[in-house]
Amino acid sequence: MTSHRLPPLNALRAFEATARHLSVKNVADELCVTPGAVSQMLKVLELHLGVALFKRVNRGIFLTDAGQDYLPAVRNAFRQIIDATRRVANSADTGTLTVSATPFFAAAWLVPRLKDFQDAHPEIDVQVQTETALVDFSRDGVDVAVRRGFGRYPGLSSERLFAIDLIPVAAPGLAARFATPRTPADLTRWPHVHDADRKDWHLWFQAQAIDDIGPPRGPSFGDLGLVLKAVLAGQGAGLVPAAMAALDLAKGRLVKLADVIRPSALAYYLVYPEESHELPKVAAFRTWILGTAID
Repeated sequence: MTSHRLPPLNALRAFEATARHLSVKNVADELCVTPGAVSQMLKVLELHLGVALFKRVNRGIFLTDAGQDYLPAVRNAFRQIIDATRRVANSADTGTLTVSATPFFAAAWLVPRLKDFQDAHPEIDVQVQTETALVDFSRDGVDVAVRRGFGRYPGLSSERLFAIDLIPVAAPGLAARFATPRTPADLTRWPHVHDADRKDWHLWFQAQAIDDIGPPRGPSFGDLGLVLKAVLAGQGAGLVPAAMAALDLAKGRLVKLADVIRPSALAYYLVYPEESHELPKVAAFRTWILGTAID
């Protein structure tokens, strides 16, 4: 006879994890228990329900038809619990706002401007995390993220901040050693700082119908943040996103070498879970960053 009482929560966790891994050992590692304990929890759940949820064949474990039917509801229940927990934990106007951003965006754009947000919202403590891959908002405890891409993030809200238009810049000291470029072709004689695949300058010159540029000489870097640092250090002229160079240009740390840009289909986007839109701290950050990021 089956019971209409709720099954033990630990048994449900073991069931959902086993359905993901199809390995009792991996589930044991995830839940920090022994494989024997996982098997016992699965047995308790099957006895509670009165049906077999898994079949074991040649040391492998697979969902039965009953297990496949039960799994979506269990996963959805856990997802709702996680989402509700996050909403309750973050429902106050005060607290910590966790922002995930790429290292370059955080260093070149966000951090230099963050004081304006803090001055406007002293009740909100901002925690900035840097990573390249998009986070799992529920699992990682992140409120909002900024990512470079095309703005397509299924199941998430995304709003464009600004395009990644590359402009040619150099440090004032380097610019003083060369004649002010009158045409884009004049820049072929300058030393260059390159991106990792050494294509940005080639494509920029190509867009100006300039083909006689020679091989791409000079240092190259796999991160745009390092490209910008090398340019600031006077190692060569570089192509950097206009929005990221704005403060250095305004303070005279960089000189713009030409008005020609190389547009990109990519842009920076603010990304966050759809249900977080009304959280006061998320709404405050969203209003600030959209108002500050002038595309």
